[in-house]
Amino acid sequence: MAERHHTRARWRERMTFDAYTTTGHHIVMDAAPPNGDDRGPRPIELLLTALSGCTGMDVLAILQKKREPVEAFEVHVEGVRAETHPKVFVEIDVLYRVTGNVKPESVERAIELSRDKYCGVGAMLHEVARINYRYEILAGSAEPAASSAS
Repeated sequence: MAERHHTRARWRERMTFDAYTTTGHHIVMDAAPPNGDDRGPRPIELLLTALSGCTGMDVLAILQKKREPVEAFEVHVEGVRAETHPKVFVEIDVLYRVTGNVKPESVERAIELSRDKYCGVGAMLHEVARINYRYEILAGSAEPAASSAS
């Protein structure tokens, strides 16, 4: 049987909502002034956040499984929205910044596996947006040692 998830969003006041996830975690969402009070992220921002977490966890887990010496890891996601409503994302750029003496081919393979097999968030967003993937490998605090687009 398929796994089911749920979220409950309860209106607090003005445009502020308290959301509760399947696992019991709490997220505050809000709108920008003048309609909201800027108490939390916008729902559309959470899509990019979900993508960064989904693919980031995949790539990091794969690199760790390959015993790559990852010292630090960041995922930067930037999206461009359509100009007309419903203003969906039409293009998304994902940048993985890996610090450590890791092999570029390991990073490329981890990104490929996340993109093509594991990250459900990316798979859903790919249906409406062009997603560009690239990475940088930093050796300690040095400049990027390698960079590639996938």
